Parts: sequence; structure tokens; C-alpha cells
Amino acid sequence: QVQLVESGGGLVQAGGSLRLSCAVSGPTFIVYAMGWFRQAPGKEREFVAAISGTGGRTYYTDSVKGRFTISRDNAKNTVYVQMNSLKPEDTAVYYCALKSTYSVATMTTAGLYNYWGQGTQVTVSS
Repeated sequence: QVQLVESGGGLVQAGGSLRLSCAVSGPTFIVYAMGWFRQAPGKEREFVAAISGTGGRTYYTDSVKGRFTISRDNAKNTVYVQMNSLKPEDTAVYYCALKSTYSVATMTTAGLYNYWGQGTQVTVSS
């Protein structure tokens, strides 16, 4: 059974940093691409970042480029997103997700991911 568990969310002031983690159990982790999405109240779930199975390729939505860094430790079956220079508009529930293949053309599409975590709340105060 595949399970994704996020952690690391919380309340932070604007300009601060947080690191989210997503521990994955079940599949052969290195085979799968991983993504982070977020959903703010009243808004649709949006893509944040993605990373290929080996970690050699990453992709970000424009609004987080230069501030967020996605990484993975395949020995620990864990994917991370380091979030710096946080803004109030980054406030959302953050979800990690697993995808069977990595493709820039499809990594931003939530419906193409196979498994999801339960989410972790990130709140950035102004």
C-alpha cells in the first residue's frame, strides 16, 4: 500500500522559511517522480514544484522560482521542499504527490498523479 505523509508545516512570518517533508512508503521510490501542490481557501489546487526519480530534473511554477527548492533523498524515501522568503500569498495546504513518470509537459497536472498525501498547513503572516 502506498502512503505519503507530509510534515513541517506551520505558522511563519513573511520573509521566513519552512521546510516541508514527505515520507513515502510502498513503492520503489526512486522510480517515481514527485510533486508538491498547494491549495488556498476558495482556490483550486495548484502546482508548486516537481522532481524526477533520480533528482536530476526539477521544475517550478514561476511564482516560487528562486525561493523554493525541491529535493529528494532516495535512501530515506523522502522528498522535501525548502521554502524561503515566504509571502502571505504562499499560505495554503501543501500536498505531496507521486507520479509514475516525469515529464515537464505533465508534471503540473494534478489529475495525472497517482497518489497523494493528506496535506500540511502553511500559514504566512504579514
